[in-house]
Amino acid sequence: MRRTRAEVDATLQIAKLNAAELLPVVHCLGFGPGAGAAAGDFCLLELEPALCQQLEAGHSLVIRGDKDEQAVLCNKDKTYDLRTADTSNMLLFIPGCKTPDQLKMEETHCNIIHTEIFGFSNNYWELRRCRPKLKKLKKLLMENTYEGPDSQKEKDSNHSKYTTEDLLDQIQASEEEIMVQLQVLNACEIEGYWRILEFDYEMKLLNHVTQLVDSESWSFDKVPLNTCLQELGPLEPEEMIAHCLKCYGKKYVEEGEVYFALSADKICRATAQMLLQNAVKFNLAEFQEVWQQSVPEGMITSLDQLKGKVDRRRHCSIYSRFVWREANHRCITH
Repeated sequence: MRRTRAEVDATLQIAKLNAAELLPVVHCLGFGPGAGAAAGDFCLLELEPALCQQLEAGHSLVIRGDKDEQAVLCNKDKTYDLRTADTSNMLLFIPGCKTPDQLKMEETHCNIIHTEIFGFSNNYWELRRCRPKLKKLKKLLMENTYEGPDSQKEKDSNHSKYTTEDLLDQIQASEEEIMVQLQVLNACEIEGYWRILEFDYEMKLLNHVTQLVDSESWSFDKVPLNTCLQELGPLEPEEMIAHCLKCYGKKYVEEGEVYFALSADKICRATAQMLLQNAVKFNLAEFQEVWQQSVPEGMITSLDQLKGKVDRRRHCSIYSRFVWREANHRCITH
């Protein structure tokens, strides 16, 4: 049954509302036979204005997470936790419902609008900005590290590899956050797949570069990209040489030529890791002597370079291990 204007006015009097203070147009809501959504058929999502503007501009929001993970929502560059919020007020789904502002702008001949409720809900999803969940990214890429083009692993198609789309499907982070973390991990895209270099292969590439710098008497602050690619191209793929320079140096352009300023700290740190990776025990003084002899001429090693560097096998700070051993040694000798 549809309400008449007289019935509406009677309801306003019972509610002790002054009709003169209200808009003349009245929405009469009702559940009809065409109501197609039951509780739980739809989810309401509360968005901040910036995300609403992105949706209105045609951009997408993506929900990510496996069955055993708490779902997150991502836009192009941010990640949000999805949490359910209950409300004591029933939320109604009303297609075509007009707001008071819209009604003020329109001339309505009928001052009673009968509207059918499509569905309802007692809760909604709310968003909270969170840190991207990126630990899984390194875990996936470490499953199949890149050992070079001639490696037997590269001839075996059974090893897992991940494209950008694969990572977007599995990592709970925005695309921009994933791409930034790939740079942090020194990952590179090889034949469409993101890979982390096996450490031994990475050191092989670095050794080629440092030997070339020494033989050409270049400054480590000015290593020419094109010459490196020409000289080392017969030994390793050019993209791998360029990737090594990017990992251990900073790119700049001078007079139209691309150069890299290699980081002494990064090279010394990598050399220390190479020396320690197979060592069960290493006397501190002996290690420091061997370490200094192993880095390129002109570079100075320091234990400070190992701060924050983690031993992959022992999952602890290399710097902390040496500091503890040295302190322990002093306690014993004294």
